Amino acid sequence: MQRHSRIYIAGHRGLVGAAIHRQLQQQGFEYTLTVSRSELDLRDSQRVGEWFERHQPEYVFLAAAKVGGIVANSSYPVEFLQDNLQIQINLIHHSYRTGVKKLLFLGSSCIYPKFAPQPIKEEYLLTGALEPTNQWYAIAKIAGIKLCQAYWQQYGWCAISVMPTNLYGPGDHFDLQNAHVLPALIRKFHEAKIHQHPQVTIWGTGTPRREFLYVEDLATACIFLMQNYHEPEIINVGTGEDLSISELANLIKKIVGYTGELCYDPSKPDGTPRKLLDVSRIHQLGWRAQTPLPLGIEKTYAWYVTHAQGNP
Repeated sequence: MQRHSRIYIAGHRGLVGAAIHRQLQQQGFEYTLTVSRSELDLRDSQRVGEWFERHQPEYVFLAAAKVGGIVANSSYPVEFLQDNLQIQINLIHHSYRTGVKKLLFLGSSCIYPKFAPQPIKEEYLLTGALEPTNQWYAIAKIAGIKLCQAYWQQYGWCAISVMPTNLYGPGDHFDLQNAHVLPALIRKFHEAKIHQHPQVTIWGTGTPRREFLYVEDLATACIFLMQNYHEPEIINVGTGEDLSISELANLIKKIVGYTGELCYDPSKPDGTPRKLLDVSRIHQLGWRAQTPLPLGIEKTYAWYVTHAQGNP
């Protein structure tokens, strides 16, 4: 991938795609291709094919997806499975058909079994049952991984699959019905501070442990892997460190400046007990995350106050 290569970022307005777009521009890549959802429905194979033929991208970052938290996954299983399958099949197929040199597919750590040994190695994929609360999204992502590997096996085409841990950062969704835990907590604590609520309720028991990666770090990892990784096997991207939801809540509470009490609602689902990725493979290649969690949360909260407050 050269500075003048034609690089298509699918999903460039999403959390990950926008970060990849920013990083490519900052690193001096001159020819990035983007197209909005209103201009091109990625679920429409014919229109996607026509777009690829017209623009002839050489490299593709497949960051487009329907995403959301536990509530969204549970409420819209058809859309989470069907829309993501259609997007992936269309983009991977037409990338190969029109001569794209290399494609990077963004997966998710939710592809791994609910009770996978910790930290989670890449080879644990498909060794156990999934977490039911996000199985629809996970199955779609697993299908995308296998489709990339199928193109490797049958045609020798270079399509790599990257598995990031839980992501956060500027541009995240802060809608309490659809947001993931970290941005949801930022909004909860901010609104509780503004309205002087005496307490904030956290879903679940607070005991599950999660790993969080600042989205700008993921973007640098994706560009690094596009340049340096050429294997069909999936590769994890994360920090290699985790903390409990309770510890996360107290950290966000401190950064936001909320002084009320915390309480937990154990009637709400906890999700997977622990989800920590083994990132030794990408470390061996020479990449490591650079943003400490407190700093990343501070940057994300500052972005929320400036851009997203009152408009999730």
